[in-house]
Amino acid sequence: MIGHIHCDVFNQDKFLLYGVHVRLRLVWSKDTFCLIDRTSKHYKIAISEASLIVRRATLSPGVLLAHAKTLAKTTAKHPLTRVEVKSFVLHRGTSGETIDNAILGQLSKRVILGFVDNASFNGDKTRNPYDFKNWGINFLSMYVDGMQVPGRPLQPNFAGGSHMEAESYSTLFNGTGIHFSDHGIDISRSDYSNDYCLFAFALTPDLSANCATHWNLVETGSLRIEVHFDEATTTNLNCVLYAEYDNILEIDSTRQIIVDYNS
Repeated sequence: MIGHIHCDVFNQDKFLLYGVHVRLRLVWSKDTFCLIDRTSKHYKIAISEASLIVRRATLSPGVLLAHAKTLAKTTAKHPLTRVEVKSFVLHRGTSGETIDNAILGQLSKRVILGFVDNASFNGDKTRNPYDFKNWGINFLSMYVDGMQVPGRPLQPNFAGGSHMEAESYSTLFNGTGIHFSDHGIDISRSDYSNDYCLFAFALTPDLSANCATHWNLVETGSLRIEVHFDEATTTNLNCVLYAEYDNILEIDSTRQIIVDYNS
């Protein structure tokens, strides 16, 4: 098994300067979270060997000298998309919930949210922690500093297999920036209603959250989420909120790291 480490610094396009010390700390998820075993329940994960593959670049002396001269005047700037994941518990028996200050401070450029069973979220080998069911949602809206996003709330109808959720399904295209491009997603309409019911919203004025080379003004404020269900929930749910922010990482001549956010 091999894969990319999904870390904010590794997802930006620029090389790090020479002489920057990088330390990684990988946190292992519980076996009950990353394994699905509905039979024996005795399986465990064991990592027998792990390797970190790092790409290095050799620079010419002229480029190194130019870097040194530039760093004497200013810092090296690395624009990056910072990712933050939050979770909010909705208790059993609720038919509607308002999550105040889901985001407080710097406003994100894009959010994706979904609802998953609390037991699955905390780790259960008999359940899928990424099973985002629709849970009978019939109303969903967000408010950025009191302004409703989208301008008209989403009001899907999942009851009785009616599949009246086209507008909600389309957020996966609009919110990820692929609605006018020759790209697709591996989530069909039926899959969306059953196991992949996610809602994506680009919060930038020109819907450019997917453009890494395009920045909007950084704003501060608060984001509130409001959701209603057809019937009172029969189990505790977790609202999982994925948020992206535009930030800058700077490196000075002494190789000190400066960021414009609180880590």
